[in-house]
Amino acid sequence: MNGMRVGLSGLAVLALAACAPQVPDSAAGVGFDSYAAYSVDRERALRGGDGVAASEGAAIAAQALATLRPDEAGPAPVIAPDPGDPAPRSSNPGLSDEQNFDAVAARESIESDRERLERQRQQYAVVAPEPVPERPTGAGPNIAQYALSTTNRVGQPVHSRIGRVSQERYLSNCARYGSADLAQEAFLAAGGPERDRLGLDPDGDGFACFWDPAPFRAAVRR
Repeated sequence: MNGMRVGLSGLAVLALAACAPQVPDSAAGVGFDSYAAYSVDRERALRGGDGVAASEGAAIAAQALATLRPDEAGPAPVIAPDPGDPAPRSSNPGLSDEQNFDAVAARESIESDRERLERQRQQYAVVAPEPVPERPTGAGPNIAQYALSTTNRVGQPVHSRIGRVSQERYLSNCARYGSADLAQEAFLAAGGPERDRLGLDPDGDGFACFWDPAPFRAAVRR
């Protein structure tokens, strides 16, 4: 009796399985095979198979692909290059293609290189050096020439000084000039370096108001 019940139950399960709709295999369906092919087959099955024309199936496939997200649509279609276009062009017109050998070779040749070099030679100009202008007479002491005529360092006394100039007076005297070069010119014009009438060289090194001959000496040694 029990065996008969088990047999009837098995037959009932088989009958229900036969009546159940077929479920597509997820491993070979959307995302793993062609979604467009799956859509066409499904539409044909709903409309009776052979009743769907090829053109209508293609339209259905295109509509199905248009509804997909970018990550579901698969790789972008590969467009074959135009045989009439020998040099591939960049999709960004602002990007230089000078590193692309095919692109450069397509528009350049030995003759064009020769013409470009010739144009560059014609535009090349040599500027001849000009002599240094003479220093006008009566322009005052030449501090560069004076710097090269000295060998002592700053602060090393060379000339004697009569009297004593305070630090405050010395700084006040130097403040009258806009730069150490102007102070040195005024110092030499007033009898320096032997005499210091303006109180600009109290230590007697021959250099007024922190003026340093080192840059002039270094320029000659280069």
